[in-house]
Amino acid sequence: PDSPALVRRQFNRLRPLEKLGYEKRGWTFDVLNIVRSLNKNSFRLAEIYGHVEELQALHPGNLHVREKIRQQLQRLRNIGLVEFLGSGRYLLKP
Repeated sequence: PDSPALVRRQFNRLRPLEKLGYEKRGWTFDVLNIVRSLNKNSFRLAEIYGHVEELQALHPGNLHVREKIRQQLQRLRNIGLVEFLGSGRYLLKP
C-alpha cells in the first residue's frame, strides 16, 4: 500500500485543478486518465490522438478535440504533471 506521505503528495499535485471550472477540469482529468491508461511514463501526442473518439463521446459539443487535447497537455505541463520533451513527446511525472 502507498504511504500516507505519498498519497498526500499525489493529492497536492492535483490541487491546482480545483481552481478550474467544472468543464475545464473535466477535460483535464479525461486527458490525464488517458495518459495514465497508457501505463507508461513516456508517451507521444499521437498516442493520445488515438483516443479522439473516446473524448468526442465524453464531450460531444466540442468539434476541436485534437486542439483541446494539446491545450490540456499544456495545462498538465503547467501544473507539473507532465513534461514536454519536444517533437510531440511527453513524460508523465511520478
